[in-house]
Amino acid sequence: MVGAVVYDPKVVPIWEGIRTYFADAPVRMDFVLFSNYEAQVEALVAGRIDVGWNTNFAYVRTHRATGGECRVLAMRDTDIAFFSTLIGRTGELESASDLSGKRLALGSADSAQAAIMPVHYLKREGLDIGGAVELVRFNSDVGKHGDTGQSERDALAAVIDGRADAAAIGLASWDVFVRAGDVPPQRLRPFWTSPPYSHCNFTALSTLDAQRTDAWVSHLRAMSWDIPEHRRILELEGLREWVAPKLDGYRDVFAAVEEQGIAARW
Repeated sequence: MVGAVVYDPKVVPIWEGIRTYFADAPVRMDFVLFSNYEAQVEALVAGRIDVGWNTNFAYVRTHRATGGECRVLAMRDTDIAFFSTLIGRTGELESASDLSGKRLALGSADSAQAAIMPVHYLKREGLDIGGAVELVRFNSDVGKHGDTGQSERDALAAVIDGRADAAAIGLASWDVFVRAGDVPPQRLRPFWTSPPYSHCNFTALSTLDAQRTDAWVSHLRAMSWDIPEHRRILELEGLREWVAPKLDGYRDVFAAVEEQGIAARW
């Protein structure tokens, strides 16, 4: 039983497609949908689901709640190197250091890409976040860890109308917004990009039967971009292939959550 959070209507056809794909697999599956990641993490830790399709923050919370007794089973190829970016008005800001004395719009407080990681990396560069850099927060989709993109849209709107000087969003979100024509790229431009960090993964408790789990993962990773019915699902979920876990990319996420004391708030 796999848990997933409904952050967009496309989540339902994604998981119905994956369930159909597993219909003739050695280990079949079904899914349960949650309205927020906190409920999903609680269900996973309690054993009510076997696997959680988690954001990086949900994975950190699961890791902390189980004392590290959990496994990452697989990731999307697009989850291995995720980036946050700062967006400002064209011609105004050139580097992160230019934020001093300015207003930075952040997305939802539980969004790694639009709040947690930008704050972490900017502090590492020596910026006085919350002091010399005033924060303007948009907690538009708390509980969904920024997946809806609404808080990032709100942060960008604040830059456009002058309520903020820059916005922190996911680089992937910026690309989506530009392609969709949702932002005026002639008025806004990225001027800083974070180091890479890892994003989503399938998380399971360490007690889950390894033989069955490995068979499930093997079938998952056999999904092929070259097979049209597989590609439809992969495109909806934003990947070309499922890959083996690469845990080094979560090191900075763990550090950021610890540094900011975020996990204790939920």
